[in-house]
Amino acid sequence: MLRTRTIRSATICATLALVGAALGTVAVPAAATTTRAATPQSTACPTGWGSLPETGTPATATPVRDIRTGRHACYDRMVVDVPGAGNVGYSVRYVDRLHQDGSGRPVPVTGGAVLEVRINAPAYDPATGRATYPAQAGRALPGVDLTGYRTFRDARFAGSFEGDTQVGLGVRARLPFRVLQLPDRVVIDVAHNWTGAP
Repeated sequence: MLRTRTIRSATICATLALVGAALGTVAVPAAATTTRAATPQSTACPTGWGSLPETGTPATATPVRDIRTGRHACYDRMVVDVPGAGNVGYSVRYVDRLHQDGSGRPVPVTGGAVLEVRINAPAYDPATGRATYPAQAGRALPGVDLTGYRTFRDARFAGSFEGDTQVGLGVRARLPFRVLQLPDRVVIDVAHNWTGAP
């Protein structure tokens, strides 16, 4: 009789310990989930950008292969890809009107302001003269759709002349920008506003 009570007591204690452990396991994720949901995520936009011209060196004979864009919380981004070039030179500045190198012809670009983006790399193979980036002068950049962008309004290929590639980037207004010179590419970010608010 005593032995049966001892076994039952041991069984009850073991069962309670398992139930308690299970409840503790269930309670921890619920508390963690509540804490995560209560903490709002906020975006801190970079500040200190300006609207004055920016330049960088060097020039390269390695050709441009692609130009692409992307949307971010604080800015719109354009990336010019020059694979295998290392650092690539550039000149980015606001202009009243974009004029094509060589001919001087105006290239219409939609927007409240126009950034001239000049990359010190050709958009053709210097040995053969064949285009490495399939764009036509005066036309929108191929594969670039600016629908839904907060800052970008238009992106036009102006041409590639004497080793430089020229693009017109139409933006909503004269807004602050930065240029990042990274291996094999040049990145142009244009902020959504002057205040740094997302």
